[in-house]
Amino acid sequence: MVDTFIPTSVSLTEGAINKILSLHDQNEPSKINLRVYVTGGGCSGFQYGFTFDESVDQEDTCISKNGAQLVVDPLSMQYIAGSTIDYVEDLSGSKFIVKNPNATTTCGCGESFSI
Repeated sequence: MVDTFIPTSVSLTEGAINKILSLHDQNEPSKINLRVYVTGGGCSGFQYGFTFDESVDQEDTCISKNGAQLVVDPLSMQYIAGSTIDYVEDLSGSKFIVKNPNATTTCGCGESFSI
């Protein structure tokens, strides 16, 4: 039997959408894209990274929702497919977070994971 992989998109919460849109300069037509990526390291093996990027590479996956755009490179997409990107503000600060159903373990801070 052959397993078939059906890619699942990454989704954005209303909190993440609102934060991305709040960073758009109302006087500039260029859009700011939230780029999420995965690198090796962290206490659990992999860690999430976020940056704002005006450019999109041809190989990137772009997810748009309500005017906000998320960009993911192909290498990172395999680790975060099916995840939800959220933006939270709490006592520890404000940050984007990844709710990743593929992660088997995560660290206490939520910034690193393993699969």
